[in-house]
Amino acid sequence: MTELPAGSCRARFLCNWSPPSTTTLVVFVASLLVAVTAVPQTSMADITLQQANGGVLKLPAPAGRIITLAPNLAELVFAAGAGEQLKAVVEYSDYPPPVVQIPRIGNAFRIDLERIVQLQPDLVIAWKSGNPQTALAKLEQLGITVWQIEITRPEEIADAIENISIAAGTRDHGRPVAQKLRSRLSVLSAQNAGKMPVDYFYQVAAQPLYTINGQHIISRSMEVCGGHNIFADLPALAPQISRESVILANPQAMIAPDIPGDTPALQTWLNWPRLQAVGNGAMLYLPADGISRAAPRLLDSIELACKLLDKVRSHQPVNPVREQQ
Repeated sequence: MTELPAGSCRARFLCNWSPPSTTTLVVFVASLLVAVTAVPQTSMADITLQQANGGVLKLPAPAGRIITLAPNLAELVFAAGAGEQLKAVVEYSDYPPPVVQIPRIGNAFRIDLERIVQLQPDLVIAWKSGNPQTALAKLEQLGITVWQIEITRPEEIADAIENISIAAGTRDHGRPVAQKLRSRLSVLSAQNAGKMPVDYFYQVAAQPLYTINGQHIISRSMEVCGGHNIFADLPALAPQISRESVILANPQAMIAPDIPGDTPALQTWLNWPRLQAVGNGAMLYLPADGISRAAPRLLDSIELACKLLDKVRSHQPVNPVREQQ
C-alpha cells in the first residue's frame, strides 16, 4: 500500500483548505495530529501555551495582532471571538464570510515570510504537521512568535478554541463556545452509544484510490456514530488502496466528501451493483469543508453522518447522488 507523500494533496478533506475544482483536490497526509489539549494557564505576568511539539510558549500579554497559517485555524480564531485581531490568513481561508476580506500571506506550504514580518504580528498560529517546519523556524529566527497546534480528535476542537481565546484575551467569548461544543459532542456520543456498528469505506480520491486509516480525525469522528472504518488497521494515515480490496471488504456503506458542482465522487462504484453499499443505496456524502477541517463545522458533519448511518442500519436507501441536511 502506498501512502501519499508529504507535501502532496489529493482531496481537500484531508487538507485544511478548499481547492476550487476537482483537478486541484489535495491530500496532505501529515494532517494527523497531536492536539493541544491542556488548557493554558494565565497570570498577571504572562500567558502560557502548550506547543504541539511538547514545548511551552509564553506571551507577555494577549495577542492583538494574529496571523493564521491554515484555513481551519482562521475558523478557530473567529470561533474564539478574536476575528478582529486576525490580520492575515493563507489561501482557501473562506469561513466565516468576513475572513474572505482579510489579506493573504501565501498558502499553507508557501508562506510569504517577508509579508508576515511587515505585518508585525504578536502571534502566528501554525499547523504543526501542515506547515513547513523550516519556514516556521525561519519566522522564529526573525523574532516572530509562533504557536504550533494540532487537532487529532473532534473533542480537541473545543480545547483549541478555548486556548486561542486565552491567547487573544477573549476567553469570555471563547470559553462558552468551547463548552457548547463539548456539550453538543457529548450529546451526539450519548445518542449513538451502543448502536450496531456500520462498516464503511471512506473514499479520499478515486483515481488513484485513496482512503484513511483509523487514526485519522475523520475516522475518529465516524466512531461517534458507530461507524467502523474497514481500513482502520492500515499503518498509513492516508493509504493508496486497490479497488479489489474494497470489493473484498464489501462495506455496508460508502462515504465521500461532497463538492458542489463536481460529479458525485462515488458514482464509479455503481458499476459494482453486488456490493452491499451499492445494492442498499448506502452511498453517503458529507460536506467537504465541514468534514475536512478541524473546526466547529466538523460537528455538523458528524451529526449528519449519524443520521445517514441510522438509515443504513434500518435499510433505508439514501439518495445515491447526495443527501444533505
